[in-house]
Amino acid sequence: MENNVLAARFRSVVNGHLATPMLLVALLAMVILPLPAFMLDMLFTFNIALSLVIVLASIYMLKPLHFAAFPSILLIATLLRLALNVASTRIILLEGHTGTAAAGNVIEAFGEFVIGGNYAVGFVVFAILVIINFVVVTKGATRIAEVSARFTLDSMPGKQMAIDADLNAGLIDQDEARRRREEIMQESDFYGSMDGASKFVRGDAIAGILILFINIIGGFIIGVAQHELTFAQAAQYYTLLTIGDGLVAQIPSLLLAAAAGLLITRSTKEQDMGEQIIGQLTSNPKTLAITSAIIGGMGLIPGMPNIPFLILAAIGGSTAWYLHQRQKAATAAEIAAQQPQQETPREQRELSWDDLSPVDPIGLEVGYRLIPLVDKNQGGQLMNRIKGIRKKISQEMGFLIPPVHIRDNLDLAPTAYQITLFGVTFGEAEVYPDRMLAINPGQVFGALDGINTQDPAFGLDAVWIETSQREHAQAQGYTVVDVDTVIATHLSKILNNHAHDLLGREEVQHLLDNLAKSAPKLVEGLVPDTVPLGTVQKVLQNLLEENIPVRDIRTITESISEQAARNPDPEAITAATRMALSHSIIQHINGTSNELPIITLDPELEQILLKTLQASGEGGASLEPGLAENMHKNLQEVTQRQEMTGDAAILVVQAGLRSWISRFIRHSIPGLNVLSYNEIPDNKQIRIVANIGR
Repeated sequence: MENNVLAARFRSVVNGHLATPMLLVALLAMVILPLPAFMLDMLFTFNIALSLVIVLASIYMLKPLHFAAFPSILLIATLLRLALNVASTRIILLEGHTGTAAAGNVIEAFGEFVIGGNYAVGFVVFAILVIINFVVVTKGATRIAEVSARFTLDSMPGKQMAIDADLNAGLIDQDEARRRREEIMQESDFYGSMDGASKFVRGDAIAGILILFINIIGGFIIGVAQHELTFAQAAQYYTLLTIGDGLVAQIPSLLLAAAAGLLITRSTKEQDMGEQIIGQLTSNPKTLAITSAIIGGMGLIPGMPNIPFLILAAIGGSTAWYLHQRQKAATAAEIAAQQPQQETPREQRELSWDDLSPVDPIGLEVGYRLIPLVDKNQGGQLMNRIKGIRKKISQEMGFLIPPVHIRDNLDLAPTAYQITLFGVTFGEAEVYPDRMLAINPGQVFGALDGINTQDPAFGLDAVWIETSQREHAQAQGYTVVDVDTVIATHLSKILNNHAHDLLGREEVQHLLDNLAKSAPKLVEGLVPDTVPLGTVQKVLQNLLEENIPVRDIRTITESISEQAARNPDPEAITAATRMALSHSIIQHINGTSNELPIITLDPELEQILLKTLQASGEGGASLEPGLAENMHKNLQEVTQRQEMTGDAAILVVQAGLRSWISRFIRHSIPGLNVLSYNEIPDNKQIRIVANIGR
């Protein structure tokens, strides 16, 4: 038992605290201390194996961030190879005069077997490896790393805005938003590190060239001057040893450079590289068939190597035919699955009330090309997003939003959808399921190629772009969202704007029943003794219509009970309830700031409005067209100015005017909140930002 505990503690110390220092000490030892030939063989073999492991890990990683430690591993492997070069250089120069086996069997094998003992061939092979590594692989990987790092940093603001948009629309929760932000930061750190780590690979290739010439020239001088070898012997021994050493070092270097290139060119989609390449190359059998036909035609030309060309043409043609048949069968199966089963003829039964389907409170109708978005079997995620929207709005508004009934509608365009409330269409648009929507938030740095349109939810200028343009669009400052997000955001906005229409008597009764569990005396005798259920519903609808949540149902019910005894009119009860909720209303509009920026009406204008209301009744007041237009224009300008400064737009008027003015500007100036002086808490400091006159 004690031995096991000591062993566990030793492993923990080594893994957690001493691993990095021990590695550095080992590298220093390789540089300073002479190593025996057998140890060099083991270390060179380990270096090759390590390079192969890194390459295979780069291939089988599903996405680049899964191999976030690659830049550090690349640096360690480069330092290991350079330390081995120093150790092998020492032993070549010290013992090279004894023969080609002086630096170990690995270097001798690469010098004798790989290049056939011919140092001229070795020079050529080594030069080719250096050119491939330095000019092609390393230079390309370095350039890709630089561009990826720059575009990743440039696209960070757009990605952050997309996350905030999804969070505000209820498509994701706080934990998911936090996870995505952390992933963006990790992606930025990774590509920045890869940009720097690729420089190590390039420097390592240059170092290999310099070490080659130093070893050959130095070994030749040492062999002739100190060990009295002939020119031919010195050239043979030291050149073969140096070329073998260079090949042993360049092959792992080439593998690591290839690993860096493979990893940095990976797409962000979570898919194995082999599956991704094979799937995309064979997605269209036509390309393989045409290629096979061209190869077969070349094989029929006299004088050409007919057999290899014809064999490859036959293999390619057979593969193309097989892929075509498989795609054809898959398409037929999909069509068969979508077709409704033919029912056997049967006698028609009598019509009953059960045959009349009720109108859905919330409906989403889609064209047939949008069906995969809502079909979980085809990977559709729209259903989950709609559930997230219902949950978020229900929690914000304080009552349960009815389920969304989704159906296909053949009368719609294939890529169109429409959103209905109780059978009435409140929103519709046409989308492109194979594209993404780049929304202009107000300040972008360039134009995009695509289909110009407007965001269905907020009417902002937008462009439907190809999926491959996403990173470029985000770097230009656009907010890029997929089709699911477009539809979900549109639905979320409509539900928020019409929450009062969705609050029926059943929902009100559920609210009262839940309140009765915690405050039974408050609910007891309220309905129908004090006030009808319809009046409670009307008060709650009035609050929701002005975007005031009904979460605090306890305070609302207390206010209804007190006011209904004095004045049962729903408008009077609503006004009293708003006063009771004043702290909540102000916080919902202006946050927790003690200073409240407000807009006021000129006293003369207020008196004109009050007289007009008294003369014609609150519900049917009509203003002089010029006066109404001027007041509306001034209020709109002040609201826009407040929005530009980031402050809330709050119009404060007398209590008798609040309800009428709110209805007057509700749809034309949605960003303006209308309060009465009675609804401002005493602890708020008022700052008048504008005064609207005639």
